[in-house]
Amino acid sequence: MRLDHSQAWDRAIAGLQKFWGYSQFRPLQGEAVTSLLKHQDALVMLPTGSGKSVCFQLPALLQSGLTIVISPLIALMEDQVQALQAKKLPAGMIHSQLSSQKRRQTLRQIEQQQLRLLYLSPESLLSPPIWQRLGDPHLQIRCLIVDEAHCIEQWGSSFRPVYRRLGSIRDALLPKNSAAPITVAAYTATAKPTTQAAIQTVLRLHQPQVLSCSPYRNNLDLTVEVAWTPACRRQKLLAFIGRQAHSAGLVYTSSRRLCESLAAWFCQQHQPTVAYHAGLSAPERRRIEAQWLQGKLPFVICTSAFGMGIDKPDVRWIAHYHPPLSLSAYLQEIGRAGRDNLRSQTLLLTSEPTGWLDPQDRQMRQYFLKQLRGQQASAQRLVHRLPRQGHIDTITKAFPEADLALALLHQSGHLIWEDPFHFRILAAQGFNPPLIPTKLDITDYLYTRQCRWQFILQQFGFDQEAHHFRCGHCDRCRSRTSKSRSFH
Repeated sequence: MRLDHSQAWDRAIAGLQKFWGYSQFRPLQGEAVTSLLKHQDALVMLPTGSGKSVCFQLPALLQSGLTIVISPLIALMEDQVQALQAKKLPAGMIHSQLSSQKRRQTLRQIEQQQLRLLYLSPESLLSPPIWQRLGDPHLQIRCLIVDEAHCIEQWGSSFRPVYRRLGSIRDALLPKNSAAPITVAAYTATAKPTTQAAIQTVLRLHQPQVLSCSPYRNNLDLTVEVAWTPACRRQKLLAFIGRQAHSAGLVYTSSRRLCESLAAWFCQQHQPTVAYHAGLSAPERRRIEAQWLQGKLPFVICTSAFGMGIDKPDVRWIAHYHPPLSLSAYLQEIGRAGRDNLRSQTLLLTSEPTGWLDPQDRQMRQYFLKQLRGQQASAQRLVHRLPRQGHIDTITKAFPEADLALALLHQSGHLIWEDPFHFRILAAQGFNPPLIPTKLDITDYLYTRQCRWQFILQQFGFDQEAHHFRCGHCDRCRSRTSKSRSFH
């Protein structure tokens, strides 16, 4: 039964009260929920902390059938599924670190249609045991959700090419002559205009409702400081944390190794903390999260694995020991501060532009770009050796790097996925892979002289809001104000 807007909205409000105990939605949440209740594709871009998960969890609970949630990180899946299961809601997950017993239990739940929400990585979704069960014509699949959808552009043509195959899933799962549609929706906190276009194209969204909210947060103070040496970087971070009066915060680092060594150093400085990264066991990660959420640990030294899906409203500060590799990642990570709308601080430490005294930042960026260029070069050499059509498993056995070559062909419009496993190359002649940037977008942000929030607004397509914008509370605006005062 298709609902009109008024019916969908009333049903959504009633469900929000029933499952979450809230009487009203946050901005754009209600519109996102009703779009799925009306079986309309959607692209939803809401800042970190805006409650994106409710936008697809609530429709799944209000409708019959199964909603599949494609999620990129195990930690994120576990956080969301455990929160749902704590409410006794029918949600499950399958990932590579799940025990065989729990995997079999979830597979039985799928067969017996006991779940409303099933969380999977894209690789798990297309694995034979799961795909076979999802292909059962008696299984009603209501919706396909791609969470953290910016990964389609960020990883789809490099580290996780399986993302380029997601657009063919809807038709492959839809039973022949079925009148029941499968809705596809994408959710992310950050998507530049080019990323939005890539998401819509790859997922083959049908006239989607596009919902976006400005990334500007008036309670987040943005500060970037130059650290001339590694020792200076540690001391600046130590001084910053010392000013936070034991309030809750997170320190993001670029690697597991650095995470461990920095946590050890802070403990030596009588600042008790621990390292958190994807290399820890699931019980250990849960223990650290619980200690931090309960205030037993004021701050955690972590990689990007920490924070997704964790709802702690009173995080007062976020620090980056090194710049992340993208402006999108930076915006997502600082967005974990100040969810209670109270003033919160952010600090990003970077080397000076030449990197002569501390070359780590420059080396990390160069290494990342070098990896991308190497992958593309290998793929380009392989393109003309591939058959014009075939099965992904067969071709990757013959050519281990074929999945990336196929992803690049797909990105450039030279290939179509007839289903998630069978490809057809339209023409390899004239194939040129997309250009790898000579620098990352975070680099311009680090050294810009303009208002930092204005820079972010421009980068994410909010040009009208960015026009003559001054936040008044980033380091650039504060510097400009202090200089102005010094002349009076």
